[in-house]
Amino acid sequence: MGIDGGAPRFGVEEEFLVVDAETRVIAPEAARVIARARERLGDRVGGEITKLQVETRTAPCHTAADLHGQLAEGRAELAAAAAAEGLRVVATGTPVVGRAAPPPITEGPRQDRGTATFRGLHDELGICAVHVHVEVPDRDRAVRVGNHLRPHLPVLITLTANSPYWDERDTGYASWRTVTWHRWPVAGPPPVFASAAHYDDVVGTMLDAGAMVDIGTLFWDIRLSARQPTLEVRVADVPPTAEESAAFAALVRGLVVTAGAAVDRGEPAPEVAPELMRLAYWRAARDGIAGHGVDLPGGRLVPAIELAERLVESARPALAAFGDLDRVRDWLGRLAAEGDGATRQRRAAAGGLTAAVDHLVASTAPAESTAR
Repeated sequence: MGIDGGAPRFGVEEEFLVVDAETRVIAPEAARVIARARERLGDRVGGEITKLQVETRTAPCHTAADLHGQLAEGRAELAAAAAAEGLRVVATGTPVVGRAAPPPITEGPRQDRGTATFRGLHDELGICAVHVHVEVPDRDRAVRVGNHLRPHLPVLITLTANSPYWDERDTGYASWRTVTWHRWPVAGPPPVFASAAHYDDVVGTMLDAGAMVDIGTLFWDIRLSARQPTLEVRVADVPPTAEESAAFAALVRGLVVTAGAAVDRGEPAPEVAPELMRLAYWRAARDGIAGHGVDLPGGRLVPAIELAERLVESARPALAAFGDLDRVRDWLGRLAAEGDGATRQRRAAAGGLTAAVDHLVASTAPAESTAR
């Protein structure tokens, strides 16, 4: 759908870690939080591969305001459910306090197949992302839109970097989740596809080769949803606040619509050398918004905030048409002034790692939003 055709619906999945309210250590008690939260959220809350994680989902939304409302509601209900169990939930890409690996894996035959297939990779699954779905019903068009989005993926990492810690130490990276995740055989930037049939052929080859348990374990940072008529962007750490998740999703939708217009005009997707894409991912994960990023497809180092500003400007017509431009610009201004999530975690950790967890608890669901 183009800009003139109206705003496509979009939705978000957010993943959170459960921590003990007293010790701030990650706690394998997700099932208790989910059971209580379902009383109010129903099927908008669910589990994940490990017992440390909880996921919330929005319904498809037409506006970023509606999306933000559902995200804030989901976080508030989740926080209230956790508090009733003597627990807390935090929006961070990686654990801050407690042993990160190996996490306790949720029981089930599918999980058992995953452990048999991926082995030691399952040791690093206690990580949390945000996934944005944007309606693109035509699968051929969707894969071509994905081709155009590929060069933007590293910049989206810089905007959402929120995972500096692993095993109670500072990794020196802004998004350590990105680094750990890309060890998987079906993660990271997807290939360039000629058509939906080409996409299906590649996925089928990977299934046949045993690189996936099933279609749900296709972990590319852009993929066609297996259940919805959407293009799913999965590249980002879960942001600290609901406001940031809503702004990020609005930007992604704007980029999808902008890319769709380019596809409709018959413009080819930019060609990016694999070594430069890998370099850009690494630099984005290391520096976040505070450092430099790789300008694709050329490869020149540019201040990350400049790359982010250019990305927002590229989607400006769509963002303005959908009423999202101020929301996204305000978010970018906050990142420039206060730093990304990783920077804020480190700032809070000046008072110790437990202080960083307290900061995350407060950011994930502010106290006023959890009061009933």
